[in-house]
Amino acid sequence: MKVQQPDINDSNPELCALICERIAASPQQRITFAEYMDLALYHPQHGYYNSDRQSIGKQGDFITSSHWGADFAEVLAEQFVEMWELLDRPFNFAIVEMGAGRGIFAENLLKYLQRQHPDLFKNLTYIIVEISPRLQAEQRQKLGDIKCVKWCNWDEIVNNSIIGCFFSNELVDALPVHQFILEEGQVREIYVAAETPKNEQEEIKFVEIFGEVSTPKIAEYFDLVGLDLSASVYGNSYRSEVNLAALDWMSTVAQKLQRGYLLTIDYGYPAHRYYNPRRREGTLQCYYLHRYHNNPYINVGRQDLTAHVNFTALERQGELCGLDVVGFTQQALFLMALGLGDRIASLSTKDAEVLDLATFLRRREALHQWIDPMGLGGFGVLVQSKGLREEEKSARAKLSHRESLKGFTVP
Repeated sequence: MKVQQPDINDSNPELCALICERIAASPQQRITFAEYMDLALYHPQHGYYNSDRQSIGKQGDFITSSHWGADFAEVLAEQFVEMWELLDRPFNFAIVEMGAGRGIFAENLLKYLQRQHPDLFKNLTYIIVEISPRLQAEQRQKLGDIKCVKWCNWDEIVNNSIIGCFFSNELVDALPVHQFILEEGQVREIYVAAETPKNEQEEIKFVEIFGEVSTPKIAEYFDLVGLDLSASVYGNSYRSEVNLAALDWMSTVAQKLQRGYLLTIDYGYPAHRYYNPRRREGTLQCYYLHRYHNNPYINVGRQDLTAHVNFTALERQGELCGLDVVGFTQQALFLMALGLGDRIASLSTKDAEVLDLATFLRRREALHQWIDPMGLGGFGVLVQSKGLREEEKSARAKLSHRESLKGFTVP
């Protein structure tokens, strides 16, 4: 892989040393890229998401939809409300946000529900599953006074207990991925090794080596998504990713959900586009100070590593776990169906009269960011369901004279 070389390498030396120790302790002095990515992002003390450095937001390395304003959460709130109504307004309706970042989405959503939908708000439990101690601390500071909010790890959520909706926004793309490469028609896994520094002044250098696949689950993944790498269209040195962690995550969610929905928003493709032969270098990207590049072996612990989501894998794994596909669409279409278009239209008339020019322009930019097909608007939205009774499916059609959720209707 041709990697971009930076002017400086801002790696965390303690984390690099820990990764080297893990490599040295492994039988062949190598670790899978998935293990390397897991350490780089999630090490309890030095991983990217647990470091003291500001990583999310306008001053960090990347911005999520929530950082553009409250409209994102408020529009999605209408979908949660419909889900609650379709489930016959349970008194213990739960929204489980997985990977809540700085808590901005949750804060905006809960304020809106309390103001606009008090009947749902008083029956709501908002559960946050957050593995980063640093981010959880920030969330608690922001949301700790809201009685319906609580934090749980997966073990604390009883199987088959949740009635409501599991929700994630840009979570699956950050799960550690295995990488593979084709060599003379054979699938080889990409491992990470370390070059020993010649002296104390030299920095640790991580290098790639190719070997046999680490687990038969990789071949099973290819079967799951219908990928035939023996086809002649895939030439030598074709490389890409396999997200086994996403399959485990899907299984966990399905186990916890008794009745309701799973709403996943992320950037990615169906399998046939993900593994397009022309995408020869895969989808892995690194984000550092709002710039992206393709070298995961620099700025270790201080840059984000992501890979696009294979939505076909999520759909098919979900089916194996008892989840039905409700719909899949682009975020722009989903939000427009939920009323974002009305907000854009009203902004050009009413809000221009009451807001100062700078505030007006910022809000207009935010609203258009969510429908930009080359940006946030091109994200995928996948909704799956479990345990819906036939009368609830009938209620969905009766409620709105349509066969699917409001977010999947034509705006």
